[in-house]
Amino acid sequence: MPAIDCKIPLVFACLFAYTRRAMTDPVLHLKKLIRDIPDFPKPGILFRDITPLLANPSGLALSVELLANPFRGKGIDLVVGAESRGFIFGTAVAMCLSAGFALVRKPGKLPFKKVSMKYDLEYGTDILEMHADAIVKGQRVLIVDDVLATGGTMKACCDLVTQLNGNIAGIAVLTELAGLRGKDKVAPHQVHSVIQY
Repeated sequence: MPAIDCKIPLVFACLFAYTRRAMTDPVLHLKKLIRDIPDFPKPGILFRDITPLLANPSGLALSVELLANPFRGKGIDLVVGAESRGFIFGTAVAMCLSAGFALVRKPGKLPFKKVSMKYDLEYGTDILEMHADAIVKGQRVLIVDDVLATGGTMKACCDLVTQLNGNIAGIAVLTELAGLRGKDKVAPHQVHSVIQY
């Protein structure tokens, strides 16, 4: 099936919506659409709220475009996204790359035979799951999420893909909290982050 090029309609949508400055610095445009909320979910944490970006047509289009661009023509068969914001960006990136999409979910959400991966949180552990047939052996997989922080969730996603015999072609995230060194946890896989804090 011929590739569907999402780039042209997305770029046209962006062209009509951006200011001249946003077109010269698209990352700055996206950063301005992300709202900082101090002391959430607990004191001392600065939360980066992407809901204004999602509500902005040009911001959403540009985000998807910048996530997908490095992987065009790289033979991506499947995009994997983790619940829940990974679903938002992952499905859009999958469409742009003419790839399929597979879900990584929290326990108890998937109805079919599944594989599970436990991972560490700041306080305690959690579990992520995928359907056992979500990946065909040897498929080239791109993992997409909204943020890379400490890397626990992303590492669990990588481990699930590997367990199902997928080949990880890359990781793409909208935002990376570089000081938390999440890249180290998912090494040697390459991480493409659109915005770094």
